[in-house]
Amino acid sequence: MEYSWNEILLAFGLTLFAGLSTGIGSAIAFFARKTNTRFLSVSLGFSAGVMIYVSFVEILVKARTELVGYLGLRGGSWITVASFFGGVLLIAIIDKLIPSIENPHEIRMVEDMDPAARKSQTKLMRMGLFTALAIAIHNFPEGLATFTAAISEPGLGIVIAVAIAIHNIPEGIAVSVPVYYATGNRKKAFTLSFLSGLAEPVGALIGYLILMPFMTPAIFGILFAAVAGIMVFISLDELLPSAREYGEHHLSVYGLVAGMVIMAFSLLMFI
Repeated sequence: MEYSWNEILLAFGLTLFAGLSTGIGSAIAFFARKTNTRFLSVSLGFSAGVMIYVSFVEILVKARTELVGYLGLRGGSWITVASFFGGVLLIAIIDKLIPSIENPHEIRMVEDMDPAARKSQTKLMRMGLFTALAIAIHNFPEGLATFTAAISEPGLGIVIAVAIAIHNIPEGIAVSVPVYYATGNRKKAFTLSFLSGLAEPVGALIGYLILMPFMTPAIFGILFAAVAGIMVFISLDELLPSAREYGEHHLSVYGLVAGMVIMAFSLLMFI
């Protein structure tokens, strides 16, 4: 499967945008006086709705079409399901290997920037560094997911990039808060948060270098189904729990439904 340089550059650009949105979270932590929990709750629910809907309705369907066309109905259907749960297993293992105390999805608030709340500087710096590392590890498969979708269908890639960018904002806060606690240095905290997002385009680059030379309809179908699994797991394990912790339960559900509705209409527009 051949792709033009314009398609490749657009896919990398979208992946870079999604990854570096951790910097937005960092900026919010420094310049907002109070966490807008209602906004974050709705936004994270919205992001989950987009990712869940597009995974089942669009990405998994396309993966199955490619694999059935290449392997036949029975073989293609089995490989589609296996690849989907393979993606779920991959991101679940990554999540399991990261200690819960350094998990990037532990809720942080802007209010936590209060200098009076500072604890051990060494412990906090360690927490910030490990959180940044945890985010970088999580962002590898997310980068591959964004890149794969974008290079296949730019419109789909834009939607997924925006959804992942929204979910990266609280991660930027999660890195910035403990690093700023430990150092009192906003620039250092922002830089570390910003750089942790670079793992997303790095993941896309590694995926491109390894997989693209061997890309066939079958490999594309397997990869696409795995991407669907990765995004569904992220939505159920990270986005929705975070959305509920930031705000009221109903706000996260409203955001979820809104994301699904907008994604549905967006796909219908391109029929």
